[in-house]
Amino acid sequence: MTAPLTPPPPPNEHSSSHGGPVPPPVGAYAVGTAYDPHGEQDGPGMLTEARQAAVTLVAVALSGALLGVLWWWLAPSVPLVGDVVDGSWVVYLKDSEGEQAVGVDGTFMLLALGFGVLSGLAVFLLRRRGGVPLVVALGVGAFLGSLLAWRVGVWLGPGQDVVAHAREAGKGATFSAPLKLGAKGVWLAWPFTALVVHLGLTGLFGPRDPDPYDRHQPYHPPQFPRGPYGGDSA
Repeated sequence: MTAPLTPPPPPNEHSSSHGGPVPPPVGAYAVGTAYDPHGEQDGPGMLTEARQAAVTLVAVALSGALLGVLWWWLAPSVPLVGDVVDGSWVVYLKDSEGEQAVGVDGTFMLLALGFGVLSGLAVFLLRRRGGVPLVVALGVGAFLGSLLAWRVGVWLGPGQDVVAHAREAGKGATFSAPLKLGAKGVWLAWPFTALVVHLGLTGLFGPRDPDPYDRHQPYHPPQFPRGPYGGDSA
């Protein structure tokens, strides 16, 4: 009388009978991604993405200095006039119906829109893989760049003490008003434009994951561990 043979392990066991490596799942070959037996896929990694995002944030923010210089150079001057009333200096607009103040805000917005297009395009070309940290860094860096541009333009422009300027220029003389933004909402022009451009380019030309249901992809049948008697366990 012979003892019953031990049945071979079923095909869906997670380890082979001889302790060999675990076969990769079929989906790892079907979608065309690199399979890692420890359950990880190839990619830049969170540390690399965070480093790239930090570099992007600093670079975009520092470029705001150039925007500030251009704003100071291209923005129209707002003419002011000083006068003495009851022994005190009074400063008022030379042309009360002029649109120079609106032109100052408009110049900043147009420059910010241009910087938004350029920064969004540059970040996409340099970091085509994208990622959430990179997009967040682009938006935050653009907003900080707008603040830096505003401060640089104000610093390069005429001083903030208009009464002192009126005294230096003399009674009835015309001098330029300090640079300032009447509509603080223009700070959002750069980050909004940069994000729209970057997301649009990513959606149109960014890398895409292969379709797991694409019939044109090669099919790799599942590989099962061999049985204890030399044949397949299935």
